[in-house]
Formats: sequence, C-alpha cells, structure tokens
Amino acid sequence: MSNPTERVDSHLYPIVDVNQAFRGGPRTLKFLAQINKASLVMLVETGIVPADIAARIAAGILAIDDDQDAPQSGDYLQYEQRLVARIGPQASLVHAGRSRQDIASTLSRMNLRDDLLNAHHALASARAAVIELADGHRDTIIPAYTHGVQAQPTTLAHYLLALSGSIGRQLERFVEAWKRLNLSSLGAAALSTSSFPVDRNRLATLLGFDGLIENAYDANHFAPVDSALDYANALSVCAVQIGQFAQDIHAQYAAPVPWLTLQAGDLIGVSSLMPQKRNPAALEQLRAQCSLLLADMQGPFMLAHNVRTGMFDYRAYDPLPTTRPVAMLALFERVVRALIVNREQARAEVDADYSTVTEIADKLMQRANVPFRIGHHFASVLTDYGRAQRKRPCDIGYAEAARLYEQANDEPMPLDEAAFAQCVDPAQMVFSRRGRGGPQLDEVARMFADESRATAAALDWNRATRAHLAETHAELQQLTVALAH
Repeated sequence: MSNPTERVDSHLYPIVDVNQAFRGGPRTLKFLAQINKASLVMLVETGIVPADIAARIAAGILAIDDDQDAPQSGDYLQYEQRLVARIGPQASLVHAGRSRQDIASTLSRMNLRDDLLNAHHALASARAAVIELADGHRDTIIPAYTHGVQAQPTTLAHYLLALSGSIGRQLERFVEAWKRLNLSSLGAAALSTSSFPVDRNRLATLLGFDGLIENAYDANHFAPVDSALDYANALSVCAVQIGQFAQDIHAQYAAPVPWLTLQAGDLIGVSSLMPQKRNPAALEQLRAQCSLLLADMQGPFMLAHNVRTGMFDYRAYDPLPTTRPVAMLALFERVVRALIVNREQARAEVDADYSTVTEIADKLMQRANVPFRIGHHFASVLTDYGRAQRKRPCDIGYAEAARLYEQANDEPMPLDEAAFAQCVDPAQMVFSRRGRGGPQLDEVARMFADESRATAAALDWNRATRAHLAETHAELQQLTVALAH
C-alpha cells in the first residue's frame, strides 16, 4: 500500500504536459518543414551531409509535405520519427549541429512574425478606414471633451486624424518590433553552438531572416523573452488606444439624440424588454476585446518574470495569443466604417454650451492687450450668467455681454459687436486657428495628406515583407526539390 502522504490529488494538482507547448498546429508544422529544408540545404553546402544521403532526406521531407492524412503536429520529435519511418535512421542527420532548443526558438520567431504581419495589415487597413471617414468631415464641427465635459469645438476630421496619428505610432512599433524579431536563432544548438561547421548566416537567409541573434546563449534563452514581449507591448498600446476610441464613441449614446451612432444591423442590439433601445453592442464588444487583449498580453510578462533562463515557462511555439489581435482590429475597422455622423446635431451640441468662450479671452488680449487672466475671468462670468439664464452663447446679446464686462472690470468692453460675434461662433473659432496641427482647413489638408502617405507606406511595407518571405520560401522549396533529384 502506498504512503498516503505521497499521494497527489489530480484534481488539485493536474499533471501538465509540458510538451504541449512544443507541438503547435498546421502552421507550426509548415514552418518546421521549412527549418528542416533550410538545415538540409546548408548541411549539403557545407559538406556536413553527403549529397546522396541528403537526396533521400529531401525526398522524405517533401513526402511528409504531401501527406495530408498525417497528424498536423509541429512537434519536432514526432516529425523526426515520421521522417525516420520513411527513409531510415539516416534521416536524423538533418539534425546535425542543432538542438530542439534552437528549433523551438526559431519556430517561435516564425510564428510571431506571421502574427505580427497579420496584425500590422489589419491595423493599417483600419487606419485607412479612419482616414477615409476623415476626408468627408473636414468641416464638420463637433464638440471635443476633456474630463468628460465639452471643452472646445473642433472638427471630426481633426479628431480622426489624431486617431490616425496614434495608429501610425502603433504601426511604427510593429515595424520596430519586426526589426528585432526577424533575426535567426537557428544553428545556435542548445546554447553554445556545436562542433559542426554550421553556417548560421546561410540558415538565416534561407528562412527569410534579416540577420542573427549572434550570441548562441542569447539566441535561445534571452532573446525569446524580449522578442515576444516587444510585440506584446506593441499590441498592448494598440489595445489601450483603440479602447479609448470605443469609449469616445460610446459616450455619445448617453445623449437623447447622439450626433455619432452606428448603422443599424448586426453591430446594434435591441433590448429583449425595451423596444425603444438600440444598444451599441459592437462598441461594447470592441472595448471588451481591447481589455481582453490587454489582459492576454500580460501573460507572457508573467510567464517570464522571475524565471531562470532556459526554463520551460516562456518557450512555447506560440508565445502570444494568435487570433484575438486580428479579430479585434477587424472589428475596429467595421465600427469605423459603420459610423453615422449627424452634422446638425453635432453643431447643435456645440452651440448649446460655452466651449467657444476661450476665444473671448484670446480676442481681448489680441485686440486690446487685456491680460489673459482678466479675459479668462470675464469669459467664466459670462458662462455662469448664461447658464443661469438658460441661454446659449449665441442668445446673449452684445449689450448684455458688454454690461457684464463693465461690471467685472469697471471699464467698457474693448471688443466691438462684430468681434464679440466672432468669439461665440464655433466656425469662426475652429477655422481661424493658426497653430500647426490645428483644425483649420489648410492644416487638416496637410495632415490628411501626411496620414494618407504614411498609411500607403505601411501597407506597402507589409506587402513587400510578405513578398520577400514568399520568394524566400519558394527558393527554398526549389533547392529542396533539386536536392531530392
């Protein structure tokens, strides 16, 4: 009878198959095949494996490629067993000068770069939708908010180009992460290379990498951590800022007549009880998916935190979740393309509040050298008065405003009636801006052109990078076929 103190209750301490993280699926199997092909080509070119034996190995690899009924597992040891079953024990010669360690590190990088390119393209496509919407609303005046309260008027194009600018920085983070990610670990073996004259640079080129993680210890034990976290960080920033956008749009639904809504359809939900309700389900889902993605991205940090190098924890073939980023970004684009803008209601919301009175303080200073703080105080007095009288700014006549100014400052108001009228006109305020990056039409046009060019460049980079990988993989396939014959 076993000692009860040695018993492990499986429901409390489930046995974890640590090899599961090293199995992957069809994508990992595809990349594993490419790694084996690259290794074989390099081994023949360096004279490590004779050409006649390499031909048999190459034929076996190609046969596994064509075997659709075989398990779609990316586990290297299972792959090797299948190769040995086809051509015999000489199949293991393809493993010369490498380890499961550097294979795993390389597979992780190949999976991550595929994920990064997919997310990068989805984000660039969403940015294009944002810019397209901005183009139609260069003169659409909207309220802008700080502290959740109407602050100043601007244009919808100005807001959307700000969003596009933030997306541009996110795309730049992806490209920067790519530069550090697209470096090869293959040929580093376990951590100190091997006695075989392995050509690591050739392996990198054959697999479409731009270079090497040179230090063999770093390649397998430090770099897998920071490369994954680099990309996770970029996704985290993306999740935060797109979540902010979702909240900006969702906030409009608190008004009885929102000026910004979603088109009717599958992005909108109807209450099961209250027939009048049109719930912005897509915005809620977008916000939730951003939050879940942000949570997902903390996992790799926790796995690698306080763990010795070389441990299992952070070394999965797919170190980051693969489906949520692209799904969230696709939903983001759908939301942008489904937005309906009520220009008249947006202007009415601006006209109903006092977000233009900053202009009064500015004009008093510009026209009559009134110190800004004095002008600011008068604008605040005017706001309190108008709200108490339930008047909009445009309902306060010049005579009333002049009287309030004289009461507050013991001198006549130095602005004439025309100048005062300009101060309370949102269009005058918005389109008379002079600062770089403001909502005035010429600046919006300049920023629109810049954002459009940057978006096109991002999509071009994505296409060119994918094309380079596709060409590299096609060349590798040709070299493998040539070896087999």
